[in-house]
Amino acid sequence: MKSLEDQMAFYAAYHQDGRNKASHFIGVPMIMLSLFIPLAWIRLDVGGVPLTAAMLFAAVVMVYYFLLDLPLAIAMLAVSALLVWLGHQVAALGAAQGWAWFGVLFVGGWIVQLVGHVFEGRKPALADNLFQIFVAPIFLAAEVFFAFGYKPRLHEAVQRRAQLSRAQSAESSISLTRTSSESGASGSRST
Repeated sequence: MKSLEDQMAFYAAYHQDGRNKASHFIGVPMIMLSLFIPLAWIRLDVGGVPLTAAMLFAAVVMVYYFLLDLPLAIAMLAVSALLVWLGHQVAALGAAQGWAWFGVLFVGGWIVQLVGHVFEGRKPALADNLFQIFVAPIFLAAEVFFAFGYKPRLHEAVQRRAQLSRAQSAESSISLTRTSSESGASGSRST
């Protein structure tokens, strides 16, 4: 399993622009809430305890967060519990309203984030690693914690690695552009 620093450095390389980060503080919770709505309709009885798929899904993700970092996981536990509860409240409105809210929140959340990536000038992290969908919420929690001075060495290491990754990505793009323009030029000379 990758460390918190590894996960955050990869994610941070795609999220340096303040407008992009702000868009994720809106879009990520919207998407999380949207997913909890239909999952709230799937009800299970585990050892006499009534549970929903929303609760179980959140619990599995929380185990991962607790393995990464205890204080951040506790913050995410509070946020996730609120979003699961809200998802249950919306689900209780019935299928028609629930699916309508799901659609608005899910599509709206992605649109908000994609607009942020326009400002960033870089594709979303999940385009290169789908698992980043699960990293996004804890990354946002860490951004808030870092703003209050939490683990400054970790924050510095994440930023340093993110900048290095962006520089390497830019170099790769430049060399790919040169290679394709050179092959295009040599191809046009031979015709």
